[in-house]
Amino acid sequence: MTRIFLSFAIIIVSISAGYAQKENYKPSLIGFYNLENYYDTVDNPIVDDEEFLPKSERHYNSRIFLDKVERLGSVISKLGTNINPDGLAILGVAEIENDTVLNILVNNKNLKSRNLKIVHYDSPDARGIDVGLLYNPKYFIPLYSAPLFVKLPGGSKDSYFTRDILYVKGILDGDTVHVMVNHWPSRSGGEERSIPARAAAAGVARKVVDSLMAINPNTKVVIMGDLNDDPISPSLTKTLGAKGNMNDVKPGGLFNPWVDFYKKGIGTIAYQDSWGLFDQVVISKGWLDKTQPGYHFYRANIFNEEFLVQQTGKFKGYPKRTWDGTTYNYGYSDHFPVFVTMLKKVNK
Repeated sequence: MTRIFLSFAIIIVSISAGYAQKENYKPSLIGFYNLENYYDTVDNPIVDDEEFLPKSERHYNSRIFLDKVERLGSVISKLGTNINPDGLAILGVAEIENDTVLNILVNNKNLKSRNLKIVHYDSPDARGIDVGLLYNPKYFIPLYSAPLFVKLPGGSKDSYFTRDILYVKGILDGDTVHVMVNHWPSRSGGEERSIPARAAAAGVARKVVDSLMAINPNTKVVIMGDLNDDPISPSLTKTLGAKGNMNDVKPGGLFNPWVDFYKKGIGTIAYQDSWGLFDQVVISKGWLDKTQPGYHFYRANIFNEEFLVQQTGKFKGYPKRTWDGTTYNYGYSDHFPVFVTMLKKVNK
C-alpha cells in the first residue's frame, strides 16, 4: 500500500503561496486525534469495558496503560511544533473512557509543561467511550460547553445509544469560535445499514450550525472528529452540506479541506489495504476570508510521521495500532491525527 508523507513548515515572517511577502502572521492550530480504546484499568459496572481489564484476554494492566499514556503524550507533544512550539491550541479526542484518563494524559511528562486543560462529559455509549477536548489556556478560553445527544433512528444500529457530540464555545486569541467534537456511529453491521445513524449525528451538528448562522453567517465554527465516513460520503456532502472547493461555499456554509486528500488516496485509517479519511476538521465560511483581522484558514495536515507507521507484519504501512488482536502492539492508534493551521496577520 503506497503511503504519502505530508509535511510543511511555515515561516511566520514571510509566507508565500498566495500571501504577500514579508507579512507577519501568527499561527493557531486546531486538531483531532482518535486515541483508540484509551481506557483505564478499573471496572466500570455501568458500561461494557470488560475487555480492557487486568483479567481480560488482553491482560490490560497498569504497565500497558502507562505505556499507552506515554505514547499518546509523545504524539500530542509533537503535533504542529514545527509551526508553533506550543503545539495545538485545541485538540479534540475520541475513544476515551472518562475524564480520569484525560487528566492523566495532560499530566504526562511530555505535556505537563503546557498546562493543558480538558472539557469532557460522560456519553451514553454502550462501550463507555466518549469524546473530549484538550486545550491550551494560553490560546483558548472556554465560555460554555454542553453534550449534544444524538438520537439514532430505529433499525440503523444494534445499540440504542452512541456518543454525544461535545459542543464548546470559546475565545481563540480574540476570535469567538464554536467547536463540536464528534465520533459518529461506526460502520459495524455494514456501511449501508449504518448510514442513517451517521446522518442523524451529522444532522445534530448541522442544526447547531444553522442556529448560529441565522444570527451571524460569518460565525466561526469547527466540526471535528472521527466521522466514520469519508469526505465524499452523504453525511458530509448532503446532511452537513460541506463543500470541497472554497469557491462553492456560500455564506453560512461549510468547507471540508480533506476532499482533495481523499481523492489522492491519502487517508487517516487503513482497512483491507485501502485508505479511509474518517478523521476530519470541517470549518465554516467565516474562516475563509484572508483579509479579516482575525484568524483565517491556511491549510490542513495529516500527521503521519514514520514513527506512527507499522513497519512489519500484516498491518505494515498502516497506522501503528495499539493492539494486534488481543496482543499489545506497543503502538499509538489505528488513526493518524489531523490538524488545520489558522493564521492571523500581526501588525509590526
